[in-house]
Amino acid sequence: MSLAEEKKWTDTSDGSRRNILIATSVVGLLIVGGLIFFLMRATGGGDPSAGQQRLEAALRPGNPEFDQLRERIVIDTPEATEGTRPIGDVVMELTTVVRNFTGRTISGLELKGAVVDLDGHSVKERIVTIIPARQPELDNNKTMQARIVLDSISKDAVRANIKMEVVAVKFR
Repeated sequence: MSLAEEKKWTDTSDGSRRNILIATSVVGLLIVGGLIFFLMRATGGGDPSAGQQRLEAALRPGNPEFDQLRERIVIDTPEATEGTRPIGDVVMELTTVVRNFTGRTISGLELKGAVVDLDGHSVKERIVTIIPARQPELDNNKTMQARIVLDSISKDAVRANIKMEVVAVKFR
């Protein structure tokens, strides 16, 4: 093989090697991006409150004692922040202050956070155990911050209002 033929062979292989490297890199990035997308969808976006167990032996709606005590667990007007994830959905974080005026120490508390449309129908909702997950208990006449993250909301969904309410309570 002459020197000219060898140089021609080397130049051609460098160009094709470069093209193969670029193509392989693009395919690899697409595969990794796809895996991240599907894992985020499957795990609910990595929210630590996802998949929590519900309170056992707690007072729930329909119980007369619950209805009386729910009025004494005051939830301030919730506030919401929202952001769009790269995968195209909306994530909303609902925050509020919970005040305990029941005369007893709360050892378990579940809150429901919801985003509703103009007709009052739920767009997305989630029930989260606030106590004992975020703090061990809430004494009488004390307050605490509560946070609920709602993810996988369609960006086209009408988000007219937000709501937070007590759905279960347990006392020490």
